[in-house]
Amino acid sequence: MPALAQMRGHGGPVRALGVLPGGEIAVSGGFDQAVIVWGIPTGTALSVLRFHEGAVNAVAALPDGGFATASEDGRIAVWRIGRPEPERVFTEHTGPVTGLAVSPDGLALASASWDGTARIRPLSGGPTRVLAGHAGNVNAVAYLPDSRIATAGYDATLRIWPAEDGNAPPVVITLPAPLNAVAVARDGAIAVAGGDATVRLLRPDGRERGAVEVGPNPVIALALSPDETRIAAATAGGTVAVVARERGTVLRRLVGPGLPVWSVAWRGDELVTGGSDRLVRRWNAATGEPIGALSLPRPSDPLAAFAGDRGAEVYRACVACHALTPEDGPRAGPTLAGIIGRRIATAPGYRYSEALKSMDLVWDAATIARLFEVGPARYTPGTRMPEQTITAAEDRAALVRFLEKATALP
Repeated sequence: MPALAQMRGHGGPVRALGVLPGGEIAVSGGFDQAVIVWGIPTGTALSVLRFHEGAVNAVAALPDGGFATASEDGRIAVWRIGRPEPERVFTEHTGPVTGLAVSPDGLALASASWDGTARIRPLSGGPTRVLAGHAGNVNAVAYLPDSRIATAGYDATLRIWPAEDGNAPPVVITLPAPLNAVAVARDGAIAVAGGDATVRLLRPDGRERGAVEVGPNPVIALALSPDETRIAAATAGGTVAVVARERGTVLRRLVGPGLPVWSVAWRGDELVTGGSDRLVRRWNAATGEPIGALSLPRPSDPLAAFAGDRGAEVYRACVACHALTPEDGPRAGPTLAGIIGRRIATAPGYRYSEALKSMDLVWDAATIARLFEVGPARYTPGTRMPEQTITAAEDRAALVRFLEKATALP
């Protein structure tokens, strides 16, 4: 049934993927705040879980057949197949959670967050260990086989933390670019990648063994094959590079419709990917060929009517999270339709944080420009919006002019 090899169900980019033990079930998380449980052989959605109040950034398969999800809302949920609500929720983080990892013994869950920390907690409950030291967002986390923890951050450092809580500092490896992803093999070797489109291969002590350029676009996600001979590196340019781990060479590239690939997981000798086309796709990793037809219709460009408009180009970075019209599908953020003159946290059908609901602010040309001048975290504390600024005043003004046109209601 090759047509079912592409799984359609999310209303926004597919941000996270996991394949559960046995390879029959995949779990995906989207910018649309939904978690979908898929039957891979049939390509059908077994259930759609709506619990998180922000983009679902990470999925981790648990050894007992359950799974964990983590979100922009700062929460981590532990699930059992067939149950509509999580059996356990962790809320220690104060910022978006971007990565998850299960300990080698399956008893603990580590998480990475934009609050600048990684945290480790027993899955059965108990005190949480806090790993603090990164300067800014922590984007990824992984366990070494001896239960040390590796964290990768926007500060361009990989940190290897002792297995036990104590006074010993982490080993800090500074690399040339911000880091988005980390993966660790059973022999302790580490792969890490990020903004410079290079997969770096490190020894268990952090010393670099080799580097593989897979660009030109940044690497968003990494995954080791079950036999650990290959590394899949998903990129913002829409390709997935399959790297031979020992040789440090690119074996092949999986080329999709040209939209960012946000997530990647292995299923035997298959790869499963999730991207900005809102699809979960299956690939033959040995040949690089898609399983099923690749050329499904590409989502229409919501900015096509504004070609040449500088404000529209500035806004393009916002498309994944915000729709311009009320009838467009759900995204990680609320629709911007009718935003000019609208009080903050009042768009219908969107779940806002309590912090935003309590603010006395109306969106207009001045407040929107100020938001991007100082950044969401400073201007709207408690927001789940990714931190970003627009440096040039003329670009902020162009964005405001564009929003005034594109979001006006009839």
